[in-house]
Amino acid sequence: MKKYLLCGLVFLSSGYIYADGHSSAEASVISNIESYWDARNSEDWKTVVALSSSSGMLNTNSDGSFHKPLVKQTEEDWENQSAGGPGVITVHAPEAHQLNDSTVYVRYYAEGVVPDGSGGIKPYRTRVTGVWVKENKSWVAKTMHFSSAAYGGTHQTVSADFED
Repeated sequence: MKKYLLCGLVFLSSGYIYADGHSSAEASVISNIESYWDARNSEDWKTVVALSSSSGMLNTNSDGSFHKPLVKQTEEDWENQSAGGPGVITVHAPEAHQLNDSTVYVRYYAEGVVPDGSGGIKPYRTRVTGVWVKENKSWVAKTMHFSSAAYGGTHQTVSADFED
């Protein structure tokens, strides 16, 4: 009887370990997504760059502009583009799906407030999809696609959308 009880406990406890359905890669990437946004919120550009692919990133912003070219992230670039101060963005409902040994597809919502360019702040809500890749034993962002979830608002194209 004790043998059956012990076998049952081992079986049930091992099932619990795998119940969340996440591989270690998926769990690591979700953790890195949180770290990435924490770093952006605190203007820790060194961490933002460390969590970005060293071979460059392919991004698409949620402002309606065109896809961005391959860019190798630098701390200086982040500092220069953040003149309005930090935002406060939180991640909601992150999902990660491991595609192979070196690639994880992610999707989540990012919501909070960001500088409006005139000294104030404005609400920000977007859907994010992306691909994280394994580089030098670390999971880093390779691509992010931001899709506006701004309460039904739409972007009106302006000439600056065509500038790099």
